[in-house]
Amino acid sequence: MRRLALFALVLVLVYLATGVTQVGPEERAVVRRFGRVVARPGPGLWVGLPWGVDRVEKVPVRTARQLEVGFTLDSVEDAGVTPPGQFLSGDENLVNVRLVVEYAIDDRDGELEHYLAHRDRADAVLTRVAETLTAEWVAAHTVDEALLTGRAALPAWLTPRLTERLAGQRLGVLVQRVSVEALAAPGEVRAAFEAVNQAQAAISVRENEARLEGNRRARDADAARFKALQQAASYRTEKLTLAAAEAAAFSARLEQHRRLKVTNPDLLAAIWWDEMGRTLLSMKGRGRVDLLDQYLGAGGLDVTQFLPPKKK
Repeated sequence: MRRLALFALVLVLVYLATGVTQVGPEERAVVRRFGRVVARPGPGLWVGLPWGVDRVEKVPVRTARQLEVGFTLDSVEDAGVTPPGQFLSGDENLVNVRLVVEYAIDDRDGELEHYLAHRDRADAVLTRVAETLTAEWVAAHTVDEALLTGRAALPAWLTPRLTERLAGQRLGVLVQRVSVEALAAPGEVRAAFEAVNQAQAAISVRENEARLEGNRRARDADAARFKALQQAASYRTEKLTLAAAEAAAFSARLEQHRRLKVTNPDLLAAIWWDEMGRTLLSMKGRGRVDLLDQYLGAGGLDVTQFLPPKKK
């Protein structure tokens, strides 16, 4: 009898122990009591009512999950059937796209219950929504635009819209990142598209080189223009300074001549003959005039003979 009582006590203790649950550091639990949510404990030891009364479901909320969406190497194009991940562009060309969607479970109150209720179909719904949005983006672009800009432009366009579309599905997941793992033309025309891409890349390189050369020449022209302006300004300043000095000297000399004219009426004639002598000497140096000796003239007068210019 005592053994039976001890056995019954052990069974009761084991049954009560079913109400103790350890929640891991990256987990969160949802506790339902007769189907109604009564608690959402975080990491640590949770003590509740035993099995049959409380039901504890643990969810790894801190673990990022990856989902591949779109074209894969296993995709086979059947007659009249487009394989998954193959989309039609705006100019009616086919493009193969494979995405990697990273998501986590939303640990906010209420969202955990949504995930537990729909976790069996979460990946399928997420895949279908991502494929639908990708088809929209590809259809809005030409094949060249899709292939050249898709790796950067598609994730930036897709991520916020994917979050918005999933909000109405109440899957209890958070999209963290979308990346393009593969983006290419179908195998039958891939070589041609790659050749076009290489030609376009070469064109871009040439355009960049021409742009750099144009910028260099523009800088050289600006430098030459600045140098010419500086030289012109310097020359102008020099000429103005020299002209001002000559004008001041002439004015001073004119004033001096006016004062001397009062006391020496023959001053202007002396100045004229002085300037004529300098002019004749200058002309002689260039071979334009010869001065004859005074004994050739009558009465000791100087005789000047002007000669035609010498032929070179």
